[in-house]
Amino acid sequence: MVLTTASTCWYPQGPAFGWGLGGSRGAASAAACSPSDPAQLRSARDDIRELLKTTFCHPILVRLGWHDAGTYNKSIEEWPRQGGANGSVRFDKELKHAANAGLVNALKLLQPVKDKFSGVTYADLFQLASATAVEEAGGPKIPMKYGRVDASGPEQCPEEGRLPAAGTPSPASHLRDIFYRMGLNDKDIVALSGAHTLGRASPERSGWGKPETKYTVYAEKYAVDQDAFFKDYAESHAKLSNQGAKFDPPEGISIEHH
Repeated sequence: MVLTTASTCWYPQGPAFGWGLGGSRGAASAAACSPSDPAQLRSARDDIRELLKTTFCHPILVRLGWHDAGTYNKSIEEWPRQGGANGSVRFDKELKHAANAGLVNALKLLQPVKDKFSGVTYADLFQLASATAVEEAGGPKIPMKYGRVDASGPEQCPEEGRLPAAGTPSPASHLRDIFYRMGLNDKDIVALSGAHTLGRASPERSGWGKPETKYTVYAEKYAVDQDAFFKDYAESHAKLSNQGAKFDPPEGISIEHH
């Protein structure tokens, strides 16, 4: 297979991860981004699976996808100013946000995959890695679609403060504020937070187990019914991965063989 750089974003200075460029590339930030190539998406998934077999990086790859998508603000209509799954977390400006501490390591792990499969956008690569990590860790199959268009420069990064923060006075209310802003609901909060704590419900983080929260009904359901948790988690993960994404084609791309 011959790989070309014409099918996605490419810059004369080199790969577009912010940590390699200082987050600035001048006129190159206006480069157009084309949709991902389905065949390359499938091959990239195979390489990510191999990476996961040799490197325990499942949690950080899940976190990378979530943090790229989790900046979405449903009240802002303009793309990419609304945030969301557009690959902007690769730029230094956003990568240096406090909530993204350590994600540079996930970017470095995925750089060889991006180099090999240039016909995959960063936005798709981050969500592909996140979903694949969940599945390879024994989680559910995520009903993903691809075709996300990339933000093209650091000037398109969202402001800091859109992601969940640790140590807030009222964790449950804080999570609700963040997730509701994205158009998600209490079921999504519990399902996604359950995976974020690697299966441990921590009242200090999520508010679970406290009578005043609305989460208890979901937490108790998932504690005794893994199938129900997997079903709801897969739906919530897919919903999050699509937040703020601009798809080309608009209906997205499936990489599953039917």
